[in-house]
Amino acid sequence: MKKAFGHILLTLLVVSCSSQNDIFVLKGKFKNFNQGELYIYNLTGRASIDTVKLTDGKFSYDILQEDTALLSVVFPNFSEIPVIATPGASLAMEGDASHLREVTVTGTKDNDRLTDFRLRVADMTPPEAEKEAETFIKEQSASPGCLYVLNKYFLLKTPANYKKVTQLLDVMSKASPGNIQLQNLKKQAQELKTLKVGSTLPDFTAITTTGSRVTKADLKGDVNVISVWSSWSIESQNIQRQLSKLRKEYGWGLQLLSVCLDGNPEEAKRLIKRDSLSWTLVCDGKMWQTPIIKQLGITAIPDNIVTDKNGKIIARGLSLVDLQKKIEEKLKK
Repeated sequence: MKKAFGHILLTLLVVSCSSQNDIFVLKGKFKNFNQGELYIYNLTGRASIDTVKLTDGKFSYDILQEDTALLSVVFPNFSEIPVIATPGASLAMEGDASHLREVTVTGTKDNDRLTDFRLRVADMTPPEAEKEAETFIKEQSASPGCLYVLNKYFLLKTPANYKKVTQLLDVMSKASPGNIQLQNLKKQAQELKTLKVGSTLPDFTAITTTGSRVTKADLKGDVNVISVWSSWSIESQNIQRQLSKLRKEYGWGLQLLSVCLDGNPEEAKRLIKRDSLSWTLVCDGKMWQTPIIKQLGITAIPDNIVTDKNGKIIARGLSLVDLQKKIEEKLKK
């Protein structure tokens, strides 16, 4: 599993470092990005999403911060920059919006080290970056930045290497003894590992864009496809259009449930209407914090799970071409 578990991982962990309330400040300055909005995710146990306006290439964000937390600053193109928020800290984020991989976050040792790591691996090959990521986690195992690194370089890998993930979580646990959240994360890693081809789809519940409730029991087709899409992923939208054609061809034998990870549900509804997507759709504006994403171990955009009428997973993470082939293989008379 990849991204969904990565966000579950980030969402559950809270690294306590202060019992006093204090203000955390993040100031940003960018070239080639004068006006716009950024999302700032607090990926701790008290998960939240804030919108920050950027004017004349600058923004300022401050929040009452009780514990050290891992934040994610999300840009309009959905690039993400990790930030370690410590009570009382004041950080500076600077860079060129046309080269977001080179954005720096400075102001504390943890952020300086994480920035140095990001810049160092930016031009490495995937195997080189993974090796460097493992070294970073082992050397900085007490830092919340390890969660970002674990997610990006191990959980997003296809397929995710859960043996390695568990080993690295062990290293992090030793650096933070008694941290119950880390123990829970290792347990979740084992549970998500079972969501593979041949296993049974777990129970889930979600609220659709029309306000109705959808559960596992509603997927009664001979073939059922749960897919993830967004307005920023052309490939995922193409899959939705192809699913629409296949649905017209195979009718109720093909049951569809699509989850949109846009932060703006109204924009998602506009796209749904534009593309005439007439099946069960979910978009709550919580993006990677959407509960069904966590419940199903959804991993990336695009991503999909294909099940038979008994809820058995028969395929995962198929490309558009392979997804079409799988559906036709199972439904053609």
